[in-house]
Amino acid sequence: MGVDVGGKRKQFDVALIDESRLLELLDRQRVEDVVAWVDSVRPTIVAIDSPRSCAPPGHGVRPDERALRAAVCGIRWTPSRDRLDGSDYYEWIREGLQLYEALEGLAAEVIECFPTAAWTRWSGERGGRARSSWTREALARLELADVPLRTNQDQRDAIAAAVTAREYAHGRCECFGEIVVPMRRQPSRRGDSNP
Repeated sequence: MGVDVGGKRKQFDVALIDESRLLELLDRQRVEDVVAWVDSVRPTIVAIDSPRSCAPPGHGVRPDERALRAAVCGIRWTPSRDRLDGSDYYEWIREGLQLYEALEGLAAEVIECFPTAAWTRWSGERGGRARSSWTREALARLELADVPLRTNQDQRDAIAAAVTAREYAHGRCECFGEIVVPMRRQPSRRGDSNP
């Protein structure tokens, strides 16, 4: 299962996949909706597109983010918790932190992911391409059945998070501290074992 995190108004987009297809795609879910769905469908892994923790007090970035930026792609920094609380911009991170906390104690393993890094690994750097066309092309390459013809960016990121969860379950990810990123190989629904 993959979750794209938004602020209070946008809420969460959630994708559930199996080895070869998209099973369900939900939008505008609240924390309690996601928790109920995880409890109901019992996914093995839930990948959340939101920081799992904040930078240490007095810092403006997590070491995990610096490492990911050096190895894969740019990422917005997550400041220390005291800087999150006073800013409307960071509302989505506060919502994500609430979701992590709400999922504690459920059977699923919960991981942090970053879909932009996944898209970069699967499709190369975005360069000058529009984010929407870049991620649509990358999503098509995933060969995931039953994906709607039209998806928005939040839905595509939820699907990327779900595929990251699947790849993590198969040991095909690299971890930058808490941030889980799929390996460079193209995920395939055929189940091949090529690196």
